[in-house]
Amino acid sequence: MYMDGIGVRPALLEVAERLASYGYYVLLPDLFYRSGPYEPMNARTIFTNPEERKVLMEKFMSLATPANVMDDTRVFLEFLAEQPGVSPGPIAVTGYCMGGRMAMIAAGTFPDAIAACAAFHPGGLATDKPDSPHLLAPKIKARVYIGGAMEDASFPEEQKELLDKALTEAGVSHEIETYPAKHGWVFRDTLTYDAAACERHWESLTQLLGEID
Repeated sequence: MYMDGIGVRPALLEVAERLASYGYYVLLPDLFYRSGPYEPMNARTIFTNPEERKVLMEKFMSLATPANVMDDTRVFLEFLAEQPGVSPGPIAVTGYCMGGRMAMIAAGTFPDAIAACAAFHPGGLATDKPDSPHLLAPKIKARVYIGGAMEDASFPEEQKELLDKALTEAGVSHEIETYPAKHGWVFRDTLTYDAAACERHWESLTQLLGEID
């Protein structure tokens, strides 16, 4: 489970614990560990307070690059393979916001290891940058589910269409939906938390995971 851009905090742990309650072994890594120890960030002010946002972008986001996180993911997969509590079989990745992008990149980077990929209110999945996740579509073997937010500048309709085209042409089994909720709706500590949309996300995620069990 790839965290969002606000870091590991109680609201994320609650989601990971609920996912584990369905019988899955869940790994929720701290992708900001390279920046050193930090207190839980305030999800209600981090993007509206210029000073907090500056620290987030310069101290934390700058080191949580796709290349670094994929190096970490290689270690995560090795770790999971060695755990006695992990059953042999398919592995899924899911992520939120920034983590949704990382989940997609992981599916394309480790296609033989990842059987399912889910991304909720993700951003930057189909851009004109050379490291855009949609360019990895030909390598993806996983089933893919994308739950986008409405009126989301980080994942607008044109990106959804480009991603859908890339996945379709690559023959990737996928579904892309737009939830009637704003970016960040899953976590209860955000200003955009939406209980109904959050429950719908659980239905979509557990259905995807059930398909690869």
